[in-house]
Amino acid sequence: MNAPIQHTIPAEIGTPFAGGFYAGKFNCDGAVYALIASPKATGETEMPWGEYGQDIPGARSCFNGSANTQAMAEAGSALAKWARALNINGHTDWYLPSRDELEMLYRAFKPTSEENCCSFRDGDNASSIPAGYPYTTVEPAQTAASAFQDGGAEAFADVWYWSSTQYSPHDAWGQDFDDGYQGHCHRHGELRARAVRRVRIDG
Repeated sequence: MNAPIQHTIPAEIGTPFAGGFYAGKFNCDGAVYALIASPKATGETEMPWGEYGQDIPGARSCFNGSANTQAMAEAGSALAKWARALNINGHTDWYLPSRDELEMLYRAFKPTSEENCCSFRDGDNASSIPAGYPYTTVEPAQTAASAFQDGGAEAFADVWYWSSTQYSPHDAWGQDFDDGYQGHCHRHGELRARAVRRVRIDG
């Protein structure tokens, strides 16, 4: 899963690639990866994050969603087990995006032209390549990928989505795809989740 590949990385966000859709490049534990969003029909669900009040030390990474998801699954999270059980286009290494990976999905695939929330750290992302910047009311703009625009076949709903990053034993990080607000939500609440995978690349 993590060996360098020789594929040419797509020039445009939203291009079909590696079993899903190309969402950009990011750093994880000193390596560079391409982030792949799953097809909506087979890679999106809605359910609670996990047990309320359960501390999962292995699910605290802001950039390694794969490790977070594995820790969640081992702790009994039905959401994480759902992601780990996916087999989409021949790939079985899907997982729940970390906080920074989820931010990349919003920046790449913002479904609407609504103004962005601009609170303290919304959009600040040290893991993405190039590094993410705090949002303005107009940046990021609605995605240029037509399939991901509001009403499109792959579009994210303008609602909250889970990341795999634990905030506390009671909450986990999420992002609102209506305005980009990043915050923490009670883990027993039902939010959307979109599976991703990653492929290691050179440079």
